[in-house]
Amino acid sequence: MTEQTDLYAGSGEAFAEGAVYTSTGGDWDDIVAGQVSREDETLVINMGPQHPSTHGVLRLMVECNGETVTKIRPGIGFLHTGIEKTAEYRNWVQGTTLVTRMDYLTPLFNEVAYCLSVERLLGIEDQIPERAQDIRVLVMELNRISSHLVCIGTGGMEIGALTVMTIGFREREMILDFLEALTGLRMNHGYVRPGGVANDLPETGIAQLRDVLSWLEKHLPEYADFCNENPIFKGRMCNVAYQDLSACFALGVTGPMLRATGYSWDLRKEQPYCGYEKYEFDVPTWDSCDAYGRFRVRLAEMWESVRIVKQCVDRLEASTGQPVMIDDPKIGAPSDLAVGPDGQGNSHEHIKHIMAESMEGLIHHFKMVTGGLLVPAGQAYVPIESPKGELACHVVSDGGSKPFRVHMRDPSFNHLQSVPIQCEGGMIADIVVAVGSIDPVMGGVDR
Repeated sequence: MTEQTDLYAGSGEAFAEGAVYTSTGGDWDDIVAGQVSREDETLVINMGPQHPSTHGVLRLMVECNGETVTKIRPGIGFLHTGIEKTAEYRNWVQGTTLVTRMDYLTPLFNEVAYCLSVERLLGIEDQIPERAQDIRVLVMELNRISSHLVCIGTGGMEIGALTVMTIGFREREMILDFLEALTGLRMNHGYVRPGGVANDLPETGIAQLRDVLSWLEKHLPEYADFCNENPIFKGRMCNVAYQDLSACFALGVTGPMLRATGYSWDLRKEQPYCGYEKYEFDVPTWDSCDAYGRFRVRLAEMWESVRIVKQCVDRLEASTGQPVMIDDPKIGAPSDLAVGPDGQGNSHEHIKHIMAESMEGLIHHFKMVTGGLLVPAGQAYVPIESPKGELACHVVSDGGSKPFRVHMRDPSFNHLQSVPIQCEGGMIADIVVAVGSIDPVMGGVDR
């Protein structure tokens, strides 16, 4: 063991206060004795880059005195994909297949935020078919439940509640099975398109949806039974990761973290979109400002989402056969499709129409496939309420067939600023609880 200057400091770079110890093995007693003689108990821990509790790779730089965290800073960028920049080189419809991969636990919310912004630039917000809006609400609320299940399940696993993890993914599988039947994919669907959605419900869609609802109503109470009054669970969650309302306002914190302070703010109520004003639901709140309150808010929100999905089922049954894409061939085709009998490509009816009946339809189809939409010059910013908070898309168009700029306001990016507030002064063991209560997805942070 040797005490020395920092070998890795750059030229002219000042070395931070304190000693650097290089251990070569077998000399831990010397290290401990040397540190004790300095009467300096500060320890710097590189927590990560790692995956636990972050749904992606996050690095936490932690300074601690014994078991108490004195300073903590998050380091991001390990999952950077360049999705926003790549969107500038794809047409407007292709953009939805890119943004869906940002926060990959809430892909349908990314798609909706993006498409609502594009539709605002196109000036067609009031022309979206009502059935398409109902389907958008349906898939978002199912996606909200599945996202909360991952948050609650993995958060429970981090503190030893392994059963919560296994049952959380059990319910999530039911939802993903339905989304796969509807969109063809379990995640990263590319299903919501400018002007509507890619396709209607399958013939068995309503029946499968009712099965999902029955399953959720039967099994969601288990989470309350396992956790709500469990003394071990509450001991790990209550008064941990404290962040009050003023701190949330200062850092732009939204979603369950904000509502766990008792403040009832939900964009579905405050600034309705996709027809949410037609649905009956409540906005759950808690008043503890801690990790336990965020858990209880998410648990209650899953029940409200079930309530909304039930209303979607009734509305979709009443609108069977109605269009799910805007009736404008310059925008809606070829998104307005029904899959062929082989499970691939367009339906025979669509092919017959564009190849044998309508020269104009064929021209529009060709231009849409090769060139895409032409979006008027301008910019739009549309926020929605994702499972994690305010998710918004800012799109800029120069009048061409590709975006000039696409930028997502991802809530996880804002919320990671809260890590120091929640963790400093607390215990090392509570860091994972704090990060888990934030529920960050690093794909949305780094993008």
